[in-house]
This record gives sequence, C-alpha cells and structure tokens, in this order.
Amino acid sequence: MLNRGPDYDAATAALWSHRDPAEFMGLVHYTTLAANSHNAQAWRFRRTTEGVAILPDMARALPVADSDHHHLYASLGCAAENLMLAAGAAGRSSAMEFATDGEAHIEIALGQVGNRDGLFDAILERQCTRSDFSGRPVPRSDLSAMQVAARVAGCELLLIEDRAKIEQVLELILAANATQVSDPAFAEELGSWLRFNARAAIEMGDGLYSGCSGNPSLPTFLGRIMFGVFFKPDAENDRYARQVRSSSGLAVFVSERDDPAHWVRAGRSYQRFALQATALGIRHAHLNQPVEVPSVRRELQSLLGLGNRRPDLVLRFGYAQPMPRSLRRPVRSVIAP
Repeated sequence: MLNRGPDYDAATAALWSHRDPAEFMGLVHYTTLAANSHNAQAWRFRRTTEGVAILPDMARALPVADSDHHHLYASLGCAAENLMLAAGAAGRSSAMEFATDGEAHIEIALGQVGNRDGLFDAILERQCTRSDFSGRPVPRSDLSAMQVAARVAGCELLLIEDRAKIEQVLELILAANATQVSDPAFAEELGSWLRFNARAAIEMGDGLYSGCSGNPSLPTFLGRIMFGVFFKPDAENDRYARQVRSSSGLAVFVSERDDPAHWVRAGRSYQRFALQATALGIRHAHLNQPVEVPSVRRELQSLLGLGNRRPDLVLRFGYAQPMPRSLRRPVRSVIAP
C-alpha cells in the first residue's frame, strides 16, 4: 500500500501559501484556490483593460453530474469571490458583472482603492473536509456570523439543525446518491477524476485525491479495480448517512432565479460561508446529490418550501480535524490568451 509521502505534503504546502495579490499571477493564484466541483478547475482567466475575466472551460465540464453546467458556474462564482477578496487585500476595489455576450462569463473590474476583508485570511486554510464530524453543536453566535458572511443579493442560506428535518433531507440525499451510483455513466465520469495516489495527484494537479477523503493510497491500476468493486449504492449510502448524522447541521443555498447569473451568486455566497466557517474552526463538506438529480431536487424544493426556487448547493458542517488538501494546476496553465 502506498502512503501519502513528503512529496505530496511539500506540494500542498507550496500551493497553499501566500503570493502577492497586487501582481496578476498572485491574484489568479488565490482565485484558483476556490472550491470547485470534482476539483475539475473548469475555469480560465484573462487579463482585461478593466481587470480580469473569468471564463468557463467547457473541456473540463461534467456532462453527467452537471449536465446543465450549474455547478460549473457556481464554481466560477467561488473563484470570483476569492479574486475580489484578494484584490481587497492588495488595496484595490472590485465590481463583478455577469456578461452574456458570446460565451457567458464573469467580468471583474478592479479599481484603485479598496478595503481588506478579513475573509481573505481564511483562503489558505479552507477545505472541504470529507470525514466524520464530532456532532458538537455550533454556537448560535457562529451560526449568525456564517449567515451574515453568506449574504449575497439574490441568494438565501438555510441552516438546518433540527434532527428530524436533517433526517428528511438525508433521505433525499441517499435516494439521489443511489440513483447516481447506480448509473454507469456517472461512475465512469467520477472515476476519471479520481487520483488514487499522491504521484497521480501531483502529476495531474486536479481531481479528487483519495487521501483527501481518508482512503488508502493505491497504484492507479489497482485503484480503478477497487473503485469498480466497492463503489456500490449501499456502501456509499452507509458512509453518507454516518457522516450526515455526525454533523452539526446542514446548509442549503437557494437562489431567486434558476439561471447561470444566479448560480454564480450562489457560488459566491457559499464561498463566503466556507471562508467564515473556516475562520471559526468549523468544517464543511458538500452533499449535492439531491440538487443534481432533477426528480429529487423537486422533492427537496417541496420539503424546504422553496416553491419554484432552485436549491443550488447542500452542505454539512461541524467539527473535525483537517484532512489533506487538494492540489491545483499551475497558474500559467489557466491563463487564457
């Protein structure tokens, strides 16, 4: 069995470290540390006369898990939030616009005078922690702080702490998860983004490294075999049920409209929530299965009384020790001409 070694630790330490946000490459560095679906990093960045354009990279889209590109645009929103926070840390103001001319993308104009937001300091510590949590309740003051941080026009954050309601949402998570895991196309797509050992994770600089989920490191050929053998609905559902029940609560992000511009806003809201949670020592992990399966998403809308509003993202939060962090591709590889 292979272990995560000093090479992976050194790679993550080098990546998750400070750069100068006053420089374009440093600004993009912080932007790429944003959360994104499957760690596919489906984004490109272009310097413009006004600032920076954040462009979707459809070659890295997820046609099965994210057929309408909802998560892709939410990921761009996460990146936009990091970029604006980094700009503020460099003393520059920023303003975001969702552009629909040609390929839908984000335009961020940078000004000369801006204020530093304390959330910037959490960028280098944020992670999705895919492990069991302690079950310890989150203080009311911290819940309020996360609510405040997540405020983005056009979005709403719902925090669920009632255990009975959590069980109802869990039932939908498990139903959607069983549907996805049973789909060969979904399993094939997910498998293509798995990195079963540190060497593969370092070489690719993307995807989901097994060590980040607490799984053993294996040679790639053996990892693919074992994934095919053990990636089954019952086993996956048992794991998710245990993890949800160990969590302090659930967070559901809901946008006013179901369109890419609002998916971006949901991503921004989530990123701010995640950074505030990180600053408070609170961990989180995604549970987006019930928003990815349309039939289950409608059930979740009904359960939460959302009407026609689309639930964008579902997370669990609580307390746990940190896990290994994921890697990113070099900044130069995501710069668009």
